Amino acid sequence: MADFAIYPSLAGTPVIISGGASGIGAALVRNFAAQGAKVGFVDIAVDAGHHLAAELTGAGHTVGFIACDVTDIAAYQTAIASFAAAHGDALVLVNNAGHDQRHDWSDVTPAYWDERMAVNLKHAFFAIQAVAPAMIAAGRGSIINTGSISWMVMTPGIPVYEAAKAAIHGLTRAMARELGKSGIRVNSLVPGAIITERQMTLWLDDKALAGIEANQALSGLVYPDDVARMALFLAASDSAMISAQQFVVDGGWAHA
Repeated sequence: MADFAIYPSLAGTPVIISGGASGIGAALVRNFAAQGAKVGFVDIAVDAGHHLAAELTGAGHTVGFIACDVTDIAAYQTAIASFAAAHGDALVLVNNAGHDQRHDWSDVTPAYWDERMAVNLKHAFFAIQAVAPAMIAAGRGSIINTGSISWMVMTPGIPVYEAAKAAIHGLTRAMARELGKSGIRVNSLVPGAIITERQMTLWLDDKALAGIEANQALSGLVYPDDVARMALFLAASDSAMISAQQFVVDGGWAHA
């Protein structure tokens, strides 16, 4: 953290993060914890979630983990209530959970469509619904919805995922208007090709990495911490008059 900003307004702030056990989510958990925030996160990866929470708690941070499938809305809203009981009502929500499973458009069934929307879009709305009343009562809050450049650059093989991620920005702008007069900011955080363990294992071979280098304006790779640092700014009071916007962290690739 020594080379990067410290945000005093995040110290002691209750934060909820979905999909926080690995990849970008784990970077979010680590970075918010390092700012002194009280972090609660959920994930279906039980062992990884418990390990991360134990590591950060052992280092003196306030971090809690609840194993939860965000597509089970009742269970997820119950987890949010549990974090509120432990840490105080959330003043920051990061809707990070998602899954970019590859699929052929011609094979998509109504059931598959619904399942993909549930994991990539639906939970974000109902998490907002769960945290917004307390934020309204407090007169402040920051909600950060995670999008993707995939629909902007027309990545092949994930049309339903792209539809959900394009909808994230519509949800962001709609809820920014709904909640803004109560002092709540809602923004989209849009990662590019992020170098996570999962992406390296499944998709990012030498050819793909060369394609990233060719498409980005900046040389070099984008890592989860790069995304997390933008989330910190959007959560902190430093961005007090920023809402209904989308912030792309992609090395200068997409044009929205």
